[in-house]
Amino acid sequence: MNPEQLLAHFDRISDAPDAIPRLRRFILDLAVRGKLIEQDPKDEPASELVKRIQAEEARLRKEGEIRKQEQLPPVDAGSIPFLAPKYWTWLPLTRIGLLSGGMTPSKNRWEFWEGDINWFSPKDIKSDELVESELKITRTGVEETGLQLYPPGCLFIVARSGILKRTFPVSINRVKATVNQDLKVLKPFVEGLERYLQIMFRGMTDVILSTLVKTGTTVQSLKYEEFELQPFPLPPLAEQHRIVAKVEELMALCDRLDAAKAERESRRDRLAASSLHRLNNGTDPDGFRDHARFYFNQLPRLTTKPEHIQQLRKTILDLAVSGKLVPQDPNVVPVAIADIPLAKKSDGRVLDDNPEDNAGPYNIPESWRWYRLGAISQHITDGEHATPPRIIEQQVPLVTAKNVRNGFMDYDDTDWVSFETANKAWSRCRPAIGDILLVCVGATTGRLCVLHEARDMVLVRSVALIRPYKAIDVYYLALALRSPMCQTQIWGKVKVTAQPCLYIHRIKSLSIPIPPLAEQHRIVAKVDELMAICDKLEAQLTTTHTESRRLLEAVLHEALSGRNEHESVNR
Repeated sequence: MNPEQLLAHFDRISDAPDAIPRLRRFILDLAVRGKLIEQDPKDEPASELVKRIQAEEARLRKEGEIRKQEQLPPVDAGSIPFLAPKYWTWLPLTRIGLLSGGMTPSKNRWEFWEGDINWFSPKDIKSDELVESELKITRTGVEETGLQLYPPGCLFIVARSGILKRTFPVSINRVKATVNQDLKVLKPFVEGLERYLQIMFRGMTDVILSTLVKTGTTVQSLKYEEFELQPFPLPPLAEQHRIVAKVEELMALCDRLDAAKAERESRRDRLAASSLHRLNNGTDPDGFRDHARFYFNQLPRLTTKPEHIQQLRKTILDLAVSGKLVPQDPNVVPVAIADIPLAKKSDGRVLDDNPEDNAGPYNIPESWRWYRLGAISQHITDGEHATPPRIIEQQVPLVTAKNVRNGFMDYDDTDWVSFETANKAWSRCRPAIGDILLVCVGATTGRLCVLHEARDMVLVRSVALIRPYKAIDVYYLALALRSPMCQTQIWGKVKVTAQPCLYIHRIKSLSIPIPPLAEQHRIVAKVDELMAICDKLEAQLTTTHTESRRLLEAVLHEALSGRNEHESVNR
C-alpha cells in the first residue's frame, strides 16, 4: 500500500483521536526509510555526495576552520536501526556536518542584552524555520563571551530540555544567530542538505529518544558523544530533494485534513450545544418534547467526544431538578411541609422553624417547593475530626474522601480501625443503608454516593452523612445534589483555607427543589434510563475509537511493510 492508498482510507481511520498526528509521524517514518517515493537508478549515488562532503570537510580542516578529527571506524551494522535502499549510505553525524553549541552571557551585564543579534534557546524552537528569537544580545555580548554566530541554513537542535521526554525539536535558522547552552547547532558541510536533515531527525525521533537521550536525570539531555557518532541515512541528493517535496506536499494535505476535521467537530459541538441549550431553556412543553426527540435521535452523531456525553449528563440532571424531565400530574397535591417531620432539639424546640426556602435559584413547577437540606433530613453530620488510630487487622474500614466515588463506594484502598474505636464513633455517626455520603473537604468536595448495602464503616472529617426523611426519595435527593445547580451552590458555600471545606451548617443551608413523592420516583426512573443511554454511548465511543486505532495500526503496518521489502541496506 502506497501513501496515496493510505490517504484514501483516511475517512475510515480519522475517528481515532490521534489519527492525524500518527499520519504525520508515519509520513516521516516512510521518508527516512526510503519508502515514501520511488528510487531512480539514474540518480547519482549517495557515495558521490559523501565524496563532496569529505572534500569540504578536508578543506575546512586544512584552513584551520575546524579541528582535525580522529579517523572513525566503518559504520557498524549493529548501530543501524533499520534497512535503507540500495543507493543510500549511512554516515555518522559528525561526518555530515559540524556540531557545536553556545552559552548564556551574564544577565548581570546590561551591555550584553537588548541588542539586535538573535539568541535562540529551546523555548524558541517551535516551528520549522527560525527568523526571530524572544531575547537578543549585543555585539559586545558576542565578542566578549566568544559566542559563535551561525549563518542561515543551520539546524538548531534542542539538546537539553524536559521536552526530550516526548519529542525532538529541530528548526532551521533563516537569519544569522547564536544559541544558548541547551541547543546544539549542526552546520552541514554541503549546502542544501538542511531540509532533508530536518526531516531525517523528525523521522528518527523514536530512535533518538530511546537510545540517545539520558534517562534518570532531572532534565533530559542528549548523549552528545553518542549523538555525534550515530549513523544516519543519507540518500542521493536528487532523491533528498524529491523526499522534501513529497513530505511538504503530504504535510500540507495533513494540514487540510486537520482543518477539515476541526471544522466537522466544531459544527458538531455547535449543534450539540445549541440542542442542549434549547432543552435547558425551553418553556413550551410541546417544543421541549420536539427538541428532546431530535436530540436523542441524533445522539450517536452528536456525541463524538467524551465531553459531549459529560455535558449531556449534566443537562439531564438540570432538567430533572427543574421539572422538565417528566410531565407533572395536574391532579397532584403540592408538597407540604406537613409531610415532613420537623427535627427538634432535646428541649422540644424546632431546629428550623422556617424550613421552606421561597427564594430558590430558579422557578419550579407549582406543585414543587424549595426546602433547605437541613429541613428535609433527619440527620446531617460528618465523620471523626480527630484521626482515629489505625490497625493492621481488617476489622472496620475507615472511609475517607478517596473512597466516595460518584455513584458508588470504593473499598479497595482503605485503612482499618478497631471495633472499639468504631463503637465510639458510631455514637455520633453510624452510616446505614439509604444514607448519602458527601465529600466535604478537599478538591473532590461535592462528590457523593448512596449507600446500597449494610456495611459497618467509620467516616472521617472529609465525608458528611445525609439521612433524609421518608417523604424524600433518597435517589432523587442524590441526583439533585449532583446536579450543576446544587454543585454550584456547594462550591459557593465552600470555605477555602489550606484546602476547600464545606461545613455542616452550610450543607444544611443548601436549597433543594422538592417535587411530590410520586414525581420524585418518576424522575429517578427517567434519569436512570437516560444515564443508561449515556453509558451505552460512552461504550460505543470507546469501541469506535478502539476500532479506529486498530484500523489505523493495520493500515500503517501494511503501508510500512508493503514496499521495498527486497531492498537491503547499503553498508
